[in-house]
Amino acid sequence: MHIRYVEPIDGLTPRQVEVLRLIGSFCDSQRYSPTIAELASQMAISRSTVFEHLGELQRKGYLSTSPGRARSLRLTSGGHALLDQIDAGESGENPERPGGVPLLGQVAAGLPREAIENTESISLESCFGLGADLFALEVSGDSMIEENIEPGDYVICRRTNVADNGDLVVALVDDGEATLKRFYKEDHGIRLQPANANYAPIHTNNCHIEGIVVGLVRRL
Repeated sequence: MHIRYVEPIDGLTPRQVEVLRLIGSFCDSQRYSPTIAELASQMAISRSTVFEHLGELQRKGYLSTSPGRARSLRLTSGGHALLDQIDAGESGENPERPGGVPLLGQVAAGLPREAIENTESISLESCFGLGADLFALEVSGDSMIEENIEPGDYVICRRTNVADNGDLVVALVDDGEATLKRFYKEDHGIRLQPANANYAPIHTNNCHIEGIVVGLVRRL
């Protein structure tokens, strides 16, 4: 099972936003831009993956560079404005932030009961909280279907680099692909366990945890 990042912020993935943040903060503190190798090392991903993210950020007008010049990555005015917009939203300063779906009460899945209407609302934020450490991923593949995680579902994740045995994690493995599996640390390495008898566990010594799954959203 592989997963792809949902693009909630003007067509950017969480990883691309992270790249933009890193370049901006590096330039502010060092007065020059990071190299591709430095970005790859800090994010624990391959240089080719960083290069792809940089190309997409440039294509969308958030990043500029001077061909043939080292350390020439710079955020454009649009890039700075986007980060300001994201930061304002995370701090609750955005008055246009959606309030979520109205939560009108409860419905019985067993015996019928009287429906009592209220005026609350439910959203991802009300369920899982605010913060830059939360992100969503769309699932593709069927390696977790025995845990009722199906293709097209969205998993809500908390960004972290550590996990306990049994946690459902998003991990980068040897080939640089992100995968959704149960995490187990064993004597000889890491086991990433699927929930489908048709798939074998992934055994690896090169595993980078991207986040832990804290929720699931599904369209019916």
